[in-house]
Amino acid sequence: MKEHRILIEKAWENKSLLKDSSTISSIKEIIYLLDNGKIRICEKSDSDWILNEWIKKAVLLYFQIMELNVMECFPMEFYDKIPLKKGFKEIGVRAVPHAVARYGSFLAKGVILMPSYVNIGAYVDEDTMVDTWATVGSCAQIGKGVHLSGGVGIGGVLEPVQASPVIIEDGCFIGSRSIVVEGVRVCKEAVLAANVVLTQSTKIIDVSGKEPIEYKGIVPERSVVIPGSYTKKFPAGEYQVSCALIIGKRKESTDKKTSLNMALRDFNVSV
Repeated sequence: MKEHRILIEKAWENKSLLKDSSTISSIKEIIYLLDNGKIRICEKSDSDWILNEWIKKAVLLYFQIMELNVMECFPMEFYDKIPLKKGFKEIGVRAVPHAVARYGSFLAKGVILMPSYVNIGAYVDEDTMVDTWATVGSCAQIGKGVHLSGGVGIGGVLEPVQASPVIIEDGCFIGSRSIVVEGVRVCKEAVLAANVVLTQSTKIIDVSGKEPIEYKGIVPERSVVIPGSYTKKFPAGEYQVSCALIIGKRKESTDKKTSLNMALRDFNVSV
């Protein structure tokens, strides 16, 4: 891996090296390893996540060395640089038409893809459901036993290379039409209600105690989150601005595969 990294870092600084056969081979090997889950763009280390910037660089360089080609998946036709992922049966992934995963994304055993999209560099761990019209963006890291409900948008973060990807940790439930972008991290077993929108600038306010506690860019473990708003003053007057509200913690008695309605019922909230 050290040799691959050296070649990729050199090519990143000097694009003329992209014509060199050893550089091309190195880039393609890294994408192959990503596709098979042997390496990850971002990986868990003790209590934190470590970003491998050089692997993101390899993905971006891959786009530059690949040529546009017609890809036929009867009756559909595509015209793109990145081939589609194949061999779902062999890797133990259920892919319902028209589920699409790009080569260079990793899907672990037991993943279910309803008609959805998984982009290059993404990592989707065991027994996760990617429901209808959900999108897993480039480099996003999705944990074990996660449910991405219908229409969920998990943003991709390829550039800048130093930016961390969106991370959804093990056992999370992401409600329908929720959006998580800009490298936000949703920690283990958290529940997002429908239509929650999280960006790096979104206020995530814990209102379950006597005083509010504000977060940005991270949802603590086992949090139950609903969409909310707060009043902000502007030159033209006071208006409501969207935020996310943590209304409590997922109870130990609540099954990890619980439906969204069951999790919210514990807090007498209907969303």
